[in-house]
Amino acid sequence: MQAQLAQDHLSGQIKQKAIELGFTACGIASATRLVSYEDRFNRWLDDGLHGSMAYMERNKEKRLDPRELMPGAKSVIVVAQNYVPETASKEQLKVSTYAYGKDYHYVIRDKLTLMIQYLHELVPGTESRGFTDSAPVLERAWAVEAGLGWTGKNACLIIPKKGSFFFLAEVITTMKLEPDIPFTRNHCGSCTNCMDACPTRAIISPGRIDARKCISYLTIEHKETIPHDIKKIGQGWIFGCDICQDVCPHNRFSTPANEPAFTPLNNMHQWPDDQWRNLEKSDFKKIFIKGSSAISRIKYEKLKSNMPD
Repeated sequence: MQAQLAQDHLSGQIKQKAIELGFTACGIASATRLVSYEDRFNRWLDDGLHGSMAYMERNKEKRLDPRELMPGAKSVIVVAQNYVPETASKEQLKVSTYAYGKDYHYVIRDKLTLMIQYLHELVPGTESRGFTDSAPVLERAWAVEAGLGWTGKNACLIIPKKGSFFFLAEVITTMKLEPDIPFTRNHCGSCTNCMDACPTRAIISPGRIDARKCISYLTIEHKETIPHDIKKIGQGWIFGCDICQDVCPHNRFSTPANEPAFTPLNNMHQWPDDQWRNLEKSDFKKIFIKGSSAISRIKYEKLKSNMPD
């Protein structure tokens, strides 16, 4: 009983610390194998729906079992960070709102460092590692296991009464914590807004995405020129895509982010189309610097080639 109370107390303290650090939500799961996700993940890979993202095939065991990433792991702490901007672009050429501000990898990494320091203070000798798109971790699966929300038909995590515009990150730790109850409900119902709105029909069935048709994949991960027929119907997205989230009724609950680092860089959310089209390579290198902008993930030539004729 005392051990249980101690675990509950620690879990509560950690969740409070997450909120103090600016995270929107925090949940905890036991560090066990994601058995219920294994077949679905393997089928997605076997069907080639990951496109050229060969890294998804590597370290499959680590993706499915956090103890392979960190021996001795007992808990997975999952945090969500809201990134909704005050306003979004109304121009034809658009970038995903997640890329408006400072590169989230660096913003969240700094917060995870503070979280890990806090864990060490709570329980000296604890070993913990933080991850945000930086290792083979099935982030949305762990968010569901940690009770944060459910996976929508667009494969995004949807948090009740908060929506889906969130970055996810994890701390895998040797600390034994009281886990939250996994989220088992699905509030999408009969709604197919996201599936109907996707211009390339990348959502081939609820929760199953063909990356080879996904505008976000094609404008970022795919190194080749986007096929003309897809670019033509891509609705002007040149880095990422928010269509399936914009039409989701659950995002009516979204509120602007309280993280200053996500304030739009150089007011890019207000850039007219001509400013994007006339962007010089020298200016691209000055504005979209690694560590300051997620757009630095692609080259100048790729950004320009993403633009419709």
